[in-house]
Amino acid sequence: MSQTFGRVGVLYGGLSAEREVSLMSGAGVCAALRESGVDAHLFDTGRQSLAELAAENFDRVFIALHGRFGEDGTIQGALELLGIPYTGSGPLASSLAMDKIATKHLWLQHGLPTPQFAVLDCRADPAALVGSLGLPLIVKPPHEGSTLGVTRVQSADQLPDALALACQHDEQVLAEQFIRGRELTVPVLGCGDDARALPVIEIIAPEGNYDYEHKYVSNDTRYVCPADLPEALSLQIRDLSVRAYRALGCEGWGRADLMLDAQNRPWLLEMNTSPGMTSHSLVPMGAKALGMSYAQLCMDILATARCKVRRPASH
Repeated sequence: MSQTFGRVGVLYGGLSAEREVSLMSGAGVCAALRESGVDAHLFDTGRQSLAELAAENFDRVFIALHGRFGEDGTIQGALELLGIPYTGSGPLASSLAMDKIATKHLWLQHGLPTPQFAVLDCRADPAALVGSLGLPLIVKPPHEGSTLGVTRVQSADQLPDALALACQHDEQVLAEQFIRGRELTVPVLGCGDDARALPVIEIIAPEGNYDYEHKYVSNDTRYVCPADLPEALSLQIRDLSVRAYRALGCEGWGRADLMLDAQNRPWLLEMNTSPGMTSHSLVPMGAKALGMSYAQLCMDILATARCKVRRPASH
């Protein structure tokens, strides 16, 4: 089967604030594909140009990029123009999922539960947020991942600094009602009616602070996979995650992040369309719980690579 993939590029690195994570993800994916007999080659989109990408003559590419210019529809659009089949969601779904504000609006239109929120201009006075969303609340840039620029605001006097931090990343800021409870994530594989959720994973970070350090560096965070949940609740959360994935038009793979409140009600936070593939990453963890190796996961994702925009019939 590996021979049918031809020459494969693993796009990694990139230009986003998540570059270092992407370098780890891409190296892991490329090594796994090579071990499986694939003619795989690393390609750093943050150091190499689109002209160089076109010249590589890849038959398909595995996108192991995270954040801006890799997970937001931009590289997906370029690959469509170049006619190179690629893994993951297309330009529109990638762009929607990367924009947490657009994601929440779309989910609400589909009747899916997501915490109350407000959108702030970086010049706005954030004081009114306390009255509308209560405390604590979450302030974050809507176009970043890996908890970059995110603050849990415990008191009103913390709001200006939280706003300033988020505004280092974005022109608008998302303020979100804080849901106290259990932090969950659900990997999803596939497309459309064939999309399926992997086991629910519970994330137990020190003091509930699942920040960049606790995601990628330290070993203090605990992961429970499958999460210790009643079967009916687990099925409900997995079904909700697939519905959230389909609502955005995602395909290939993704990961829904949720909170489970004290009444066992799940709340959708965001959807990742190019999740991490590092040693600490959660999609491989969910796959392993089903008996799927890291290498098999990479191969299965690579097999879904395609261009998503239909080209007009030639005249």
